[in-house]
Amino acid sequence: MEYRIISADDHIDLQWLPKDLWQTRVPAQWRERAPRVIDTADGPYWVCGDERWDPWGGRKGAAGAMGGRRLALERGGVLEPGVLRPTTTELRLADMDRDGIDATVMYGPIVPLLVKDPELRRVCYRAYNDWLAEFCATAPDRLIGAGLIPIDDPKSAAAEVRHLNQLRLRMGMFLAARVELPLWEQAWEPLWEAAAETGIPIGFHLGGGLRTAVFSGPKATDAGNMGVRVSCSTLQMDEPLAAVIFSGSLERYPELKIVLAETGIGWLPYMLERMDDSYQKFLDAKEYWGAHGGLKLTMSPSAYFRRQVWATFQTDRVGLRVVDVLGEDRVMWASDYPHADSTWPESQKAIKENFEGVPLQTRRRILCDNAKELYGL
Repeated sequence: MEYRIISADDHIDLQWLPKDLWQTRVPAQWRERAPRVIDTADGPYWVCGDERWDPWGGRKGAAGAMGGRRLALERGGVLEPGVLRPTTTELRLADMDRDGIDATVMYGPIVPLLVKDPELRRVCYRAYNDWLAEFCATAPDRLIGAGLIPIDDPKSAAAEVRHLNQLRLRMGMFLAARVELPLWEQAWEPLWEAAAETGIPIGFHLGGGLRTAVFSGPKATDAGNMGVRVSCSTLQMDEPLAAVIFSGSLERYPELKIVLAETGIGWLPYMLERMDDSYQKFLDAKEYWGAHGGLKLTMSPSAYFRRQVWATFQTDRVGLRVVDVLGEDRVMWASDYPHADSTWPESQKAIKENFEGVPLQTRRRILCDNAKELYGL
């Protein structure tokens, strides 16, 4: 297949999943407690145990959690309650064709994090990943699924990465800003080892990482709260990025690949400059580090970034004008379909506006070649 534009960060959300995904895929002993869809006075909803989660099937105007911003499907005039466009192969491909997108990288829902029982949570991860592999197989040249990776236990995370490899999924989704055990801890070594061994890129996707934002209750719709929640969400990968670099994980595993998904790129040049400056000052403190185990890096932090880290964006005029600092091979464009932030169905217009003045070779790498090479298309 000839690729021209690949969207490196799109989505499969809870509301678009088949109603019976977990009820038909988890072992029998878990089904009574596993997520399912029930009819309520407010319409069909996902429930798990005694908890009610999100609505199922998509609803027009259901944008309260997004500050009134409509889903892309509603803006594009194709939102029909109960019609699962993002997980119906022919409909998703039709939406991609409408937007001029040849292939999509699909990050999944955060639903397993909502499951409190750790064993049931792991079962739910596995069931989703098995379903995802089957869905991607319906159009393997165009649908690239990011399997879910547990964030509560490094050994379970490593095991799931190896399972993703067995399923022939091309990448994994890891909510790095939500981890309770810091990523610089040695305990995460099994995950980095598994990712390096299998060659599966680990997508650090947005989710969590906001200290003051609230997501429910009477103040959730406060303009100040919503401004923090929406505007600051892309900046939450500063700590995970610094952790995976300064801990020496990228030094120990040069085959480890990290993707900063939906983070934008405009903030990254300063972050790299700041990390490099910190590293140089650490080098000047030889006596201190000699007494504290030594530094774990043999290169500057920015060198590890340019060797092993990628980042995605939808619209980022500032970032594209300093992309040479990051390296044109480190950046991938995305549409964020079908979210409220998405450029769909007007991605071509967004690309034209954002890429004005960007050399054709750089444009080609960012819109297509980088993702094509990273995911082996």
